[in-house]
Amino acid sequence: MATLTPEMLYMYRQHLETFVSFTDEEWAIFAEHLYLRNIKKREAFITGGKVCHEIGFIISGSFRFFFVKEGVEISNYFCFENELVSSYKSFLKDEPSLINIEALETSEIICFSKPALLQLSSNPKVAFKMERFGRLVAEYLICCYEERVVSFVTQTPEERYQQLLQQQPDLLQRIPQHYVANFLGITPVSLSRIRKRISAASTKEKHTIAVA
Repeated sequence: MATLTPEMLYMYRQHLETFVSFTDEEWAIFAEHLYLRNIKKREAFITGGKVCHEIGFIISGSFRFFFVKEGVEISNYFCFENELVSSYKSFLKDEPSLINIEALETSEIICFSKPALLQLSSNPKVAFKMERFGRLVAEYLICCYEERVVSFVTQTPEERYQQLLQQQPDLLQRIPQHYVANFLGITPVSLSRIRKRISAASTKEKHTIAVA
């Protein structure tokens, strides 16, 4: 099994400060339940129809969330380094996942399992922190979903694309264009047009600045 390094654990602990702060003793108890998964490109983290038993933290790599409708894959989310990855409803309720999560690149993720969470939640030394952690993770994922829904209502595909680029500047070097187009709800041809408009506007702006 792949080994977790001190650097990986430090990175994960720093990220979790967003949700909850662990004392050194609490962290030592929690860290005993963590393990590293190496996932190859196009390998599934979770397949639709199966129960998700893990929550992962991405050390390196990226993931695509998608569902299948009438035989067609529809991408609805991407995750990158320093983000959590899970089919969280499936994880919480022990229900079959409605989504598929697939690695877009060879990826490393730190994971803990549902049995580990239940065990930690019954440990009086960390029970309060784990309850708080679980609740805040749920709130975080709900907010991500809401932002996604609101963006489709209030933004044009071009605005959504520009927002993606701000969040992940090397997006198109890491994710195939047809997945990005699918995520934006447009065709690859439409995405190419958007990219050309943005590139032309950027070139014009640079030229104007240079002349000035």
